Amino acid sequence: MKVHKNIFDRIITPENLFHAWEEFRRGKGSRKDVQAFEWQLEQNILALCRDLRSRTYRHGEYSAFSICDPKQRRIHKAKVRDRILHHAIFKVLNPIFEPTFIAHSYSCRERKGTHRAVDALETWLRKVSKNCRAPCFALKCDIHQFFASVDHAILLSILNRRIKDPDAMWLLKEIIESFRTPGQEDERPKGIPIGNLTSQLFANVYLNEFDQFMKHQMHVRHYVRYTDDFVIVDSDKSVLENLIPAMQEFLGGTMNLKLHPRKIILRKFSQGIDFLGYVILPHYRVLRTRTKKRMFRKLKLRVVSFKAGTGSESSVECSLQSYLGVLSHANTEQLSEKLKNQCWFWMCE
Repeated sequence: MKVHKNIFDRIITPENLFHAWEEFRRGKGSRKDVQAFEWQLEQNILALCRDLRSRTYRHGEYSAFSICDPKQRRIHKAKVRDRILHHAIFKVLNPIFEPTFIAHSYSCRERKGTHRAVDALETWLRKVSKNCRAPCFALKCDIHQFFASVDHAILLSILNRRIKDPDAMWLLKEIIESFRTPGQEDERPKGIPIGNLTSQLFANVYLNEFDQFMKHQMHVRHYVRYTDDFVIVDSDKSVLENLIPAMQEFLGGTMNLKLHPRKIILRKFSQGIDFLGYVILPHYRVLRTRTKKRMFRKLKLRVVSFKAGTGSESSVECSLQSYLGVLSHANTEQLSEKLKNQCWFWMCE
């Protein structure tokens, strides 16, 4: 296993911090907290650099808010100073861990994403079913409250296998322990905030342990994961059923995680496989019903906002084009026309 030293010095260079600022600022220039930081940008970046070099840096508090996308999620937003550091850490650490990930882990990685994950799953379904002529089953699972359940000690132990730099590990510990899932104060420290860029990397690093277990110990060939959702495809239903206890044992014993008991779903390909907002069927792909309803609802809210004077016509057009892009990855020609017609009707009524 390749280990890496002198990571800390690479993270805290002024060049890396200024580059992290440019990455962070993209698309956020109109926000007041970003503008306030930019007002004395050089002084603020150099002050952050000094605090890091002297190891007096302390991560600030988070502000919390909820979103529905589609289910309600609690987002924890760090201060601008800390978020710039998150980008600086990600820039240095991601190239170290990226080569260790399996090919079919698709969340928050370049040239991956939801649509490629769905494409990979569909390819395997057609391959295993021999173009719908042979039996084919899919086991879909979800890890229960994943982000809230990430064990700090386990995550730091995984990071420490490759990062042999005490200063870098001090900084990562400061970032990880800056957040703790509310209501778990008497337990082992757990939880990483959904709002941090570093949490995307930490999630992949953490679940890579499970990926490697599935590929190299359970010898599962057709496995695809996107964050805490994963699907396994096989021609034998009993093979998939027998995987469940082994997965539960590994997740519980090694990762301090557990499968969501109500989201362990084993289905025939002919019944349709629901994954990441799409339902894959033997001869076509459609949008999940809940996704479709949410799309129409959100687009209507954009139109209502525009007509009330609190939104713009360009925001309506951007939302429409974004949804049409989602629909283009399924057999939804009629639905796309219906969405465009409905948007035009709402704008004109």
